Amino acid sequence: MSNQLKQVMEKETILNVGFDDTDSPKGMCTTFLAYKIVDSLQKQKTEFLDFPRLIRFNPNIPWKTRGNGAVSFKIKTKNPSKIKNQIKNLVSKYSDTKNGANPGLVFFESDSIPTEFIKFSKLALWQLINRNNAKTFAKKNNLEIYYQGNGQGLVGAIGAIGYDFEDHTLELLSYRKKPKFGKERKISTESVKHMQEKTSPNTFNSFDTKKGRVLITPHGPDPVFYGVRGENVDSLLSATKIIKTNEKLDGYMIFKSNQGTGDHLKNELNFENMKPYASGKISGVLSNNPKIVKGGHVFFKIISKNHEFWCAVYKPTGMTIIASNLLKGDKISVGGGVRKASKHFPRIINLEFIDIISLKKNTVLSNPQCNTCHKKMKSKGQNQGFQCVRCGRKASKKISIEIPRKIKKQLYLPKISAHRHLTRPLQRIGMNNKSSKFDKSISWFCVYRN
Repeated sequence: MSNQLKQVMEKETILNVGFDDTDSPKGMCTTFLAYKIVDSLQKQKTEFLDFPRLIRFNPNIPWKTRGNGAVSFKIKTKNPSKIKNQIKNLVSKYSDTKNGANPGLVFFESDSIPTEFIKFSKLALWQLINRNNAKTFAKKNNLEIYYQGNGQGLVGAIGAIGYDFEDHTLELLSYRKKPKFGKERKISTESVKHMQEKTSPNTFNSFDTKKGRVLITPHGPDPVFYGVRGENVDSLLSATKIIKTNEKLDGYMIFKSNQGTGDHLKNELNFENMKPYASGKISGVLSNNPKIVKGGHVFFKIISKNHEFWCAVYKPTGMTIIASNLLKGDKISVGGGVRKASKHFPRIINLEFIDIISLKKNTVLSNPQCNTCHKKMKSKGQNQGFQCVRCGRKASKKISIEIPRKIKKQLYLPKISAHRHLTRPLQRIGMNNKSSKFDKSISWFCVYRN
């Protein structure tokens, strides 16, 4: 073997791998594929440079399955071509293409991520990106790509490599053994409640105390048994020791994620960029009093930069009481996803939060009160003033009375069971997690050998 060939073989390559759209509503899961790939690479002593990344993109994309999540990871290897072939084979094996999955896989060899990737990823967070744009991007940047079906998964695959964390959370996903896929998940409700009490605020959205409902288990046929979201590895590992189930699980993996960051709603919506399925926020003043429609949903309009926008608050969010107590003239900031126009409505923002900036005084005109008798005076007839029926005291006009508002200047979120993966829960408001250390120990990944 020549020295030159030896040097090439011994040289270590930093390889970024991104993939998406390997699941369908009928089964499989992109994170489970990641778990299988990591298991395969760990056996070969591959060096991982960070946690696997689970990036949730725009949740309003109509063809998404579940949480619109894509996965990427960064490794160091002396044999990139062998690794790439292994990953391609695993993507083919674990993608549910027969039920509509359109997997996309991207390889990018570099330690640093160019700004083009970061820009693409930011757009995928709040816009609808055409798969042809992803193919053009791959060609322009000489990316090695592999896809099946229509290649829709390339959008998330590129975006997951390019995602630039300003804040992050971690999620420990626990996986089932194959014979259990699609079967009912049995978990001790009491243990999940206890786990939340013990690990909060370092974990979040695990249990709905108002409804006594477990929030960590999915309902579909996918291989995930439960997922615990939190701020650091130790809290997640503590959580798994408290959760009780009789099912023998396969193992777990911890992902670094943008879940719970609200990142999809950071972009400012306006008349130009408010396209169907876009996500973002907008500030304005109510131009009408809210209307409650059949089913208890609430609709109102706000004016922002001389344009009027419709907003909708749906009953399942638990925010309809707040929305119905708004008044024309209130100044608010709202965030959500844009629903395309219908026969009856133009484009509407389906709200995921309402932040009240200022409240208009709610005043009504009322008959004056008698200062002596402390009773309301009666009208003597049109333009004839008012008189107290007890003592005869008179007054010339109605008085203005302020009615206390039932809502306050604050942020209102949907009820916990209506939170999306990306919703920033109240306990994370003002938090910015940048400190999750990846110490290369194997505590972030485990296959139970039983």
